[in-house]
Amino acid sequence: MIEDKNPQRTPLSELGEFKLIEHLTAQFKINHKSTVLGIGDDAAILNPSKKQIVVTTDLLVEGVHFDLSYVPLKHLGYKAVMVNISDVCAMNANATQITVSIAVSNRFPLEALEELYAGIETAARLYNVDVVGGDTTSSTSGLIISITAVGEVEEDKVVKRSGAKPNDLLVVTGDLGGAYMGLQVLEREKEVFKVNPQNQPDLSMYTYIVERQLKPEARKDIVDLLKELDVKPTSMIDISDGLSSEIIHICKQSNVGVDLYENKIPLDPQVISTCEEFNIDSTTIALNGGEDYELLMTISQEDFPKIKGNPNLTVIGYMTEAERGMHLITRAETKVPIIAKGWKSFNENEKQ
Repeated sequence: MIEDKNPQRTPLSELGEFKLIEHLTAQFKINHKSTVLGIGDDAAILNPSKKQIVVTTDLLVEGVHFDLSYVPLKHLGYKAVMVNISDVCAMNANATQITVSIAVSNRFPLEALEELYAGIETAARLYNVDVVGGDTTSSTSGLIISITAVGEVEEDKVVKRSGAKPNDLLVVTGDLGGAYMGLQVLEREKEVFKVNPQNQPDLSMYTYIVERQLKPEARKDIVDLLKELDVKPTSMIDISDGLSSEIIHICKQSNVGVDLYENKIPLDPQVISTCEEFNIDSTTIALNGGEDYELLMTISQEDFPKIKGNPNLTVIGYMTEAERGMHLITRAETKVPIIAKGWKSFNENEKQ
């Protein structure tokens, strides 16, 4: 649980907006030739090569996307960058620059923002992206983070959601469901902590899934691996809202159907044991959990020998004609229609 053991609390009003940006971004270094001018002027200047430019943006809102009672600010900064880099990877592109904007309430001291930006700086350094701009402003409702990522990709290497063909193989990276189960553990421990604040949670049994929730990694390595294997997926998407939602996106954009095999879905042993503990079906979690930030792709059957046996890639199904529909083939070999119950940003019952 977060506990502020640092007595130093510097009010943001002591610095003012410009000094705050200067202070928070002092550690950011420029590495890409395509970054002509970064932070410090009215706008950044980029001079990309002859590649195509990919742009994506994401918004994280306190109380909707994260809970600071168990999310360390450094992890939050790191994750906010990963969410965007993951979208760039899903286009088979390499992220090169990001901008970072935050709205923050006066309950956050300077030291809290230093933690947040330390996470952003770590992510930018490890994934070799330049932080080239952004904004800070005040908020009346907690913390809001908006990150925009820019990436580049050669024109003939771009992969969209719309290129899947019948008979293509459906392939996923890594394993699924961990982030959602990590969230369940953290939520449970928060409730225990509310009742007994002296109780310190023991998360040692859940290290993998808690890390999947708090510190996900974008699969930049897969973009490099596919290049190495000489495999260009026919379609690709990142798994942010759950496997079923992403499969439906590919099927609709590509006008194809799918047969997804339940017994092929990759699950970590810790996910399986935690699902048993919570009495939740692990397939349901893999299908609907979300926030795994793995890559889901379709590849031509001709490329199967190139990926066969690769520990990073699992074939979980194959694409069919659109009229055959979207189905999960269960372990009992029955066909169940795939429907999206993934995480939704907007609650239909919420009063506007």
